[in-house]
Amino acid sequence: MKRPKLGKFSLVSLRDLLVASLPTILLVLAACVVAYVVVDPAPPRHVILATGQENSAYEEFGRKYAALLARDGIKVELQRSLGSEDNLQRLLAGKADIAFVQSGSTSEAQAERGELMSLGSLFTEPVWLFLREGDKRRKLDIHSLTQLKGLRINLGPEGTGVPKLFRQVLAVNGVEPSQLTISSLENTPATVELLAGHIDGLVFSSAPEAPLIQMLLQTPGIRLFDFRQAEAYTRRLPFLTHVVLPRGIVDLGRDIPAQDFHLIAPTATLVAREGLHPALVDEFVKSATEIHGGAGWFSQQGQFPSPKYTEIPVSREAAKYYRDGPPFLQRYLSFWLANLFDRLWVVVVALAALVIPLSKIVPPLYVWRIRSRVYRWYGQLRAVEQALENADPANCDEVRAELLRRLDDIETRVNHISIPLSYADALYGLRSHINFVRQRVRGTLKNPTAG
Repeated sequence: MKRPKLGKFSLVSLRDLLVASLPTILLVLAACVVAYVVVDPAPPRHVILATGQENSAYEEFGRKYAALLARDGIKVELQRSLGSEDNLQRLLAGKADIAFVQSGSTSEAQAERGELMSLGSLFTEPVWLFLREGDKRRKLDIHSLTQLKGLRINLGPEGTGVPKLFRQVLAVNGVEPSQLTISSLENTPATVELLAGHIDGLVFSSAPEAPLIQMLLQTPGIRLFDFRQAEAYTRRLPFLTHVVLPRGIVDLGRDIPAQDFHLIAPTATLVAREGLHPALVDEFVKSATEIHGGAGWFSQQGQFPSPKYTEIPVSREAAKYYRDGPPFLQRYLSFWLANLFDRLWVVVVALAALVIPLSKIVPPLYVWRIRSRVYRWYGQLRAVEQALENADPANCDEVRAELLRRLDDIETRVNHISIPLSYADALYGLRSHINFVRQRVRGTLKNPTAG
């Protein structure tokens, strides 16, 4: 014998379950959206990086950062500036999000204000003092900065940070800036003036990758000043380090330079405004590792980038990156996908905060929806009983016929109620109660004296 099929009957009403769960689902989705957008917003796709002057190392490195971050869909807008001090002012004024800043440029008050954070030091940028070699009429054999008195030296615009730095260097030598003829041309026009013989020397503070540095190191008639007392400078000015430009590093075949040169060097740091998105901090430190992590003229493999050599406090995210390496997800996933999963923990917290209490509401609401289809007919049965109690015995036949018709209509409509099998007992209970009222109508109105 075949078992009868249940057909359209089921143990659970999915429609009612969905309707009962809908308020909870909507509240959870709203909480997730708020948590995702407001609590932990996505990183911006556009960031402004203040670099430096035309043909400077800052500008050259800025292009490399822009190219690397473009691979992850982040547009880096390069903003040319005078240099380090100008970059600081742009950061504090909100005109740039991140910038190259030279160590020693930041005052103690600025470092303690908490408006800026360091992403680490990137490279040393030596102080390059290029001088014209003397001609037959005038011999320039400079071995000490005290010999610069009376010479025409270009220090660059005030916003570069070089004038402030070199004045400190002159001060420890007992030389007043007024004893020199100082000009403030930008690097490119200053180089033109030096080559034309209109000035005697110029001062850069830059990484050796700068095109002008590379050119001047190989230009006949231009000589690099050797800071023979470099170690003493580092003791007097702690933000400086002693570096050596090795013999032949520029061109081994032509033996350029023909000797080791001792130089003094601050470090270039990557500084951002407080509040830069943590994901962007990781992205910039990652790019810095790729750009500056190799061996260079003045650094060993892996020496830079580094959380050292910076007077501005290093951001928490950058310090964690230097300590532990890139975040786990970024090692295996793309930047945006890793960031998406990293932010999902906020959604999980929102879900846990809402789903647990709201889940206690759904079952009673579901039961109420199912049973309300049955219970609302008891109002109709009660109305029939009240009509029965108020019936006039004089026209009992008409009243009985009307009440029985109403009961038949109720029963017909009840038979069409869709209800899960797990709640069928309530439906059969209602049908038995309809039959009970029907029997009462028939019995009471047959014998008007009864009850």
